[in-house]
Amino acid sequence: MSDIPRPGLGPRLSVLSRTPPPTLPHSLHQMGRKPSVQKQKEASKMLQKLHKEELKQVRSHTDLAQTANGVRMLTKNLAKATIQLHVRAIMIVTKARDNSLTYLTREVVEWLFSRGENITVYVDHKLRALSRFDAQGILETYPEAASLLKFWTKRMVVQNPERFDLCITLGGDGTVLHVLNLFQTIVPPVISFALGLLGFLTNFRFEQFRKRMTSVLDTGVRAYMRMRFTCRVFGADNRLIIEQQVLNELVVDRGPSPYVTNLELYGDGSLLTVAQADGLIIATPTGSTAYSLSAGGSLVHPGVSAISVTPICPHTLSFRPILLPDGMLLKVKVPTGSRATAWALFDGKVRTELKKGYYVTVQASSYPFPTVRLLKTEYFDSVSRNLNWNAREQQKPFALYLTGNTKSAFEKKHNPNDIAETLAELAAREEGFDIDYSSEDSGEYDVPEELPTGALDEELNFDSSVPFFSVHENGEGSLVGSFVDNRTCYAHPNATVSLHGDSATTPETLESELERLEF
Repeated sequence: MSDIPRPGLGPRLSVLSRTPPPTLPHSLHQMGRKPSVQKQKEASKMLQKLHKEELKQVRSHTDLAQTANGVRMLTKNLAKATIQLHVRAIMIVTKARDNSLTYLTREVVEWLFSRGENITVYVDHKLRALSRFDAQGILETYPEAASLLKFWTKRMVVQNPERFDLCITLGGDGTVLHVLNLFQTIVPPVISFALGLLGFLTNFRFEQFRKRMTSVLDTGVRAYMRMRFTCRVFGADNRLIIEQQVLNELVVDRGPSPYVTNLELYGDGSLLTVAQADGLIIATPTGSTAYSLSAGGSLVHPGVSAISVTPICPHTLSFRPILLPDGMLLKVKVPTGSRATAWALFDGKVRTELKKGYYVTVQASSYPFPTVRLLKTEYFDSVSRNLNWNAREQQKPFALYLTGNTKSAFEKKHNPNDIAETLAELAAREEGFDIDYSSEDSGEYDVPEELPTGALDEELNFDSSVPFFSVHENGEGSLVGSFVDNRTCYAHPNATVSLHGDSATTPETLESELERLEF
């Protein structure tokens, strides 16, 4: 199992850490299911096959297909599993410079101590001396918190990330990205309360934090294991320069250079393409709603394991965004013959120059970013809320526009309380309405290559004696003979178009006749 990335949820997560590697049966128990002994053996056998050496010994395509299906089922069950947290230490991340957030942080801390549980609460060390936080006042109200209220620093988080069992953020998506910057390896489950501008990662309302936190501490959580990237920058001599964990995207662009970049894109050591553009955006599913979306990239659900590659203003019409498998190792290289250097930007925070011959590698990280999930549809809710995805105003019922006598007559015939029900019934009828083309001719005919004169008209059931309206090359039309042509209008099954004329029709009478016709 050494070749398989293990989720970085910390040592106190009972689903993923407190049991041996075959965790599928245990996760099923936590979803209220009781798998049989046979199913447990099958799950254990399937997990053993995931080893690289075991996969090389698969003897049949049937065995390989069963293993692949088992992997998919394992992923599905992991997404449904409830993680039972044994919370002993909670970390709160907020903006220390925001006065209102400081007061809200104090409110959360006091509520946690009021539960009477032996939980250590870590807050930013910048709050220690702030009068708005009033750490001394909290200790006077809750004397037992003297040993439970502590202050975290960035150095503490980097050196000992396993210390924290749960992380609470108060702010927007930027605050969540700040947590990512603090935890470069193992990340505790993050529950985010929306107090900022954007809310793709903050789906919990702060006014409900007591209810949500009670549920998390008492019954457990369900989390999105969001993919992260491990990005490494190497010099022309293959020397490692910098390594960063990325949650949103890696951007390689031309920076201050006025020249269009020529970037070589490799996948698993093979050259995929040479991008002549302002740059490339390599985004995770979480980052698909950020810079990648603005550049024309597709939305990707966080449950999908894929790497999104989106060009920035490519100098070609055919360079389109593409989704690549998460197991692929990507490399973006600045050619030695490039006219200028490039710049690498990690999650919009860390920026470094890529000189000629430098390259950056991108691969799925072994440490995913777990975010507490509220609803099954929260991703679609966030996209609709922030981007107005597929949002449109519904047509109002015509009854709303009635006034005066017509409104009174309508209300006498229809009870105002039943109007909504009546409109719903009409809408249901319209949803079931469709045009039936089953009885219509397909319009295709088997015509022999050679037919005698007039045979085609007979074959197609045309009456050659019926004159027709012909259009000359100069665009002028003339009517020959009399005709009656009744045709079914394909726009509506009950409409009929009738064309009437006679041989004596002149261009003047024809024009007036056509004006009289109603289509």
